Amino acid sequence: MTTLVIAEHDNAALKGSTLNTVTAAVKCGGDVHVLVAGHNAAGVAAAAAQIAGVSKVLHADAAHFAHGLAENVAEQVLAVAGGYSHILAPATSFGKNVLPRVAAKLDVAQISEITKVESADTFERPIYAGNAIATVQSEDAVKVITVRSTGFDAAAATGGSAAVETVAAVADSGKSAFVSLEVAKSDRPELTAAKVIVSGGRGMGSGDNFKILEPLADKLGAAMGASRAAVDAGFVPNDWQVGQTGKIVAPQLYIAVGISGAIQHLAGMKDSKVIVAINKDPEAPIFSVADYGIVGDLFEVVPQLVKELG
Repeated sequence: MTTLVIAEHDNAALKGSTLNTVTAAVKCGGDVHVLVAGHNAAGVAAAAAQIAGVSKVLHADAAHFAHGLAENVAEQVLAVAGGYSHILAPATSFGKNVLPRVAAKLDVAQISEITKVESADTFERPIYAGNAIATVQSEDAVKVITVRSTGFDAAAATGGSAAVETVAAVADSGKSAFVSLEVAKSDRPELTAAKVIVSGGRGMGSGDNFKILEPLADKLGAAMGASRAAVDAGFVPNDWQVGQTGKIVAPQLYIAVGISGAIQHLAGMKDSKVIVAINKDPEAPIFSVADYGIVGDLFEVVPQLVKELG
């Protein structure tokens, strides 16, 4: 029994979600191999070989892998899939784009966003916006699985000594082509990787009022997030959204400001280690998951917090 993990990377460095996926793979039992499909990504393959628990790294190098186009990566996965009992990828936009294609070609049912491995064929995954946990048992010969990174600790990035094996790259499928990439630039940490997040909700009142949160985020070295209500109202960009239809996060500290706590938002952040809620409504649902709650006007409380932090 051997598990293949599809590495998420930018050809220069591994994404942190890959480390969480390796942890899930180890729990499936047997050896763990990692596939790095990229262009001039030898450094990424070398980094993958250092991950604790990985016994082999497969490196496929070609120009058409440079931008991680799902059609090409999926074909590369299928080309090496023989002999693997499990194929895992992070439940990120990358993994959600690649693995359904792999599962369809293998004629198996994908198991999405697992948060626990009970055994080699049995897994747990959240349903109903995280209000229930489904235990799913698969009888498919190959288990194709996306892994919710917040459900597993990251594997140690060093300490491993896996062999790196070069594999033949599949031909360009020609089904899609890279056109351009626009990346939002920020001096703050990336939302899904941040250890501290300060999020605002509809209670902020306007996009301009989000500036009130910036000094707090600066003091804590935090990423900025938002509820769907704030995003839908046009207060902040879509890539700030935390929740069931946004980004799933589990930082060490999550500060929710002016967020009522709709079930969809809670689904995206309730695994945070410490949750602090600031809301003027003492009955707000967010207080049901908060470790610390402050009932008060956010426009008074937040500046006081910043002052206390010095």
